[in-house]
Amino acid sequence: MTLRLSKEDERLLALLAQEDGVSRQEATIRAIHEAARRGHEQRVADASARIRNRYAEVLERLGR
Repeated sequence: MTLRLSKEDERLLALLAQEDGVSRQEATIRAIHEAARRGHEQRVADASARIRNRYAEVLERLGR
């Protein structure tokens, strides 16, 4: 796979890789995994909020 980056993105990737002491490929993979993790955490938080709102009355009674 070829990843085409702007000059600025290339610079930032090189800086990130250097700071972490890894290759640019590894820095890219880590960034992808981090973005996926954040997306998953947000979906879980959103689902939790919906369930708490939906069952707020029941949860309140159970907490008594």
